[in-house]
Amino acid sequence: MSRTPTRTRMRIPIRTADVALATQARTIAASVDNSSQLPSLQHLRLLHLASPALPIGGFHFSQGLEYAVDCGWVRDETSALDWIGGIAESSMATLDLPVLYRLHAAWKRNDYLDVQRWNAFLIASRETAELRAEDRHLGSALLRVLVEMQLTTELFGANPAKHPVGVAHATAFAFACANWQLDASAAAQTFAWAWTENQVLAAVKLVPLGQSAGQRLLHALIPRMAAYSARAADLLDADIGVCTALNAVASGRHEIQYTRLFRS
Repeated sequence: MSRTPTRTRMRIPIRTADVALATQARTIAASVDNSSQLPSLQHLRLLHLASPALPIGGFHFSQGLEYAVDCGWVRDETSALDWIGGIAESSMATLDLPVLYRLHAAWKRNDYLDVQRWNAFLIASRETAELRAEDRHLGSALLRVLVEMQLTTELFGANPAKHPVGVAHATAFAFACANWQLDASAAAQTFAWAWTENQVLAAVKLVPLGQSAGQRLLHALIPRMAAYSARAADLLDADIGVCTALNAVASGRHEIQYTRLFRS
């Protein structure tokens, strides 16, 4: 009677040094993951705040661009770049961004009086009823969205849309960035990018421009936004303001324009 041969498993000896190396590798990988987690999370938070999918209604407004197109001030890619770049230089860079830096710092140190002061200043600096309504709409809408992310403030009451002064978009944006520990400079750049993208998309619809022209506009405006964001951090209080007279005229006349695609 033949016997069935039995298989013997060969054990591979595990050296202590191998275990130590594997443990060290896992520790290094974990430390790398942890060190890169915060910057990655910050970037994603900023992308979320700048996303066109954020339901705050930024695409409803043209900030006077619709009238500028209607009367022929903006008629092609070159004039669109001049218009958007001019407003960026004389309003976004000298008003919105420096005030955003101050709001971000005020939220971080829980200085609510300073938050209210700069919020009121920003809304008061809007030169037309249309621009004030837009800023209040975006600010209160963003605060409502942040509630869904468990980020709330009682500073502007239970219904920010009915606050007597209103909530500026930059105020709500700075509130989110400060509470999520997002860098002020990166927040300013993101805020500038979101505004630029909305303006270019409006120009693409209104002029109209092709999609390639829209991308060329964004490509040309990005370096300017980076420079304006950096410059705004050093602007003195006395130098904050706006000088966009033609934009104010366009916005004011847009309020009574006969046919409109964008909200007034």
